[in-house]
Amino acid sequence: MSERTLRFLDLASAALLLLWAGMGLGIAVIAAPVAFHQLPSRELAGRVIGGSFRVVDLAAWFAFGLPILMSYGSRWLSEIKDTVEGIGPMRLWNAAALAALLICFTSAAIVNPKMESIRTRIGVPLESLPQDHPDRMAFGRAHRISEQMLGLRLLLALGLAAGIAYLPKAKAPEA
Repeated sequence: MSERTLRFLDLASAALLLLWAGMGLGIAVIAAPVAFHQLPSRELAGRVIGGSFRVVDLAAWFAFGLPILMSYGSRWLSEIKDTVEGIGPMRLWNAAALAALLICFTSAAIVNPKMESIRTRIGVPLESLPQDHPDRMAFGRAHRISEQMLGLRLLLALGLAAGIAYLPKAKAPEA
């Protein structure tokens, strides 16, 4: 694979990661505060923003999975080796991308279903429950974990997009 092709795949990977990070930040920083301020109830706002984040969670699989295929996979197919002894840029980059995918799996398979099951089980708006109600507290914990996982994925997306510049661009000379 030529260096020009690698550079193109790297730019496409960085664009996907930055696009996803922009979507996540846009919803978290702009749409969520507006929805919670403008919509008639926190329950409705939570459902709207929750639905938006489900789309962002789905897009995260592509935003982190495709760059692994394009940036790391293309180097693997071209047999470009990490010339650094120990943990080099390729291994570190790949580990960070796999960590982001693991967070995507945790969010999709554990945290989001837990939040939905709590909402379904109580059958009333969360704000109608007292602050010390076990279901409201459990939902709050799951929501905080969801926020933390989004923050970690945003940081990983930005770090991976920046880290693409440090990936090797050509085959290492054979010794």
